[in-house]
Amino acid sequence: MSLPRIAVDAMGGDEGVRTMIEGAALARRRHDRFNFLLVGDETRIKAALEDHPGLAEASEILHCEDVVGGDEKPSRALRRAKTTSMGLAVDAVKRGEAGAAVSAGNTGALMAMSKLALRTMPGLDRPALAALLPTLGDNDVIMLDLGANRECDARNLVQFAIMGAAYSRIVTGRESPRVRLLNIGTEETKGTEDIQAAADQLRAAEGLAMDFEGYVEADKINRGECDVVVCDGFSGNIALKAIEGAARFVTDLLKRAFSSSIRSKVGFLVSRPATELLRHHLDPNNHNGAVFLGLNGVVVKSHGSANAKGVANAVEVAARLLEDDITNRIAKDLGAVDAGSLSAK
Repeated sequence: MSLPRIAVDAMGGDEGVRTMIEGAALARRRHDRFNFLLVGDETRIKAALEDHPGLAEASEILHCEDVVGGDEKPSRALRRAKTTSMGLAVDAVKRGEAGAAVSAGNTGALMAMSKLALRTMPGLDRPALAALLPTLGDNDVIMLDLGANRECDARNLVQFAIMGAAYSRIVTGRESPRVRLLNIGTEETKGTEDIQAAADQLRAAEGLAMDFEGYVEADKINRGECDVVVCDGFSGNIALKAIEGAARFVTDLLKRAFSSSIRSKVGFLVSRPATELLRHHLDPNNHNGAVFLGLNGVVVKSHGSANAKGVANAVEVAARLLEDDITNRIAKDLGAVDAGSLSAK
């Protein structure tokens, strides 16, 4: 059974049209029920499609030459939403011409356009940017917010927890995902007033489809001890960049160590299976595809530097959220909670 079309902003990202098309083609080869609306310069898209006849047969092109710049201010990009490939991809979801939109372009602009076009779901104050991160456990961990909201009150954090848990149930299959708030310590007295108030509300609330387990410190995010990590966008973005930087540091350090001498190169050949497993685990393309949760529609942000494999993974995230109806899952979870217990303090 085919899914609703996925609108792909073919012009977004650092690697250009060919990488976005190659990624969509890879996703199509993995899942022949995927269909696409490719938004961007028709001439360039058709040229890229020449190497991917299977994708060409499953796609329609929406011509657009205007592109949102990588460093363009969201306010300026918002004024050009109706003329840019990013804006038209999101608008296709609003009009029902696509079930989801995927873009590797400017994150701030994509959030602004998505909020304006799709609006926040009833009962939610703000959408949040959520992503999957690798862990030492059996499942990846979902972390949100990763930059959509710099400042958040207790109500926002509780709503993020509800959305993250709904997403986690799709990814992990757990009926009650383990949820924790990012904090500077695990003691109940640690953290800001908003973090403590959110913890109190999560402990007291009834009807939440999650196991709230208190706080987690940043160095434990990837240990596999929880399924959802909740935080404000400022802290989350810093934590995410630190994790990505540490992963690159370890990878580069190993490269340097194994190339330092003949003996090291021999050691690399012996340990190659282990280093390949490490490289695969730390490769951000294997976990690409951040989601704007809380909107009346599915929008997925691919990393700007993602390769074709990363773009394909972002497309697959969008398809999975469509298939599992993430929007209705979140709405149902919100409706099961006593609204009086989610007040800002």
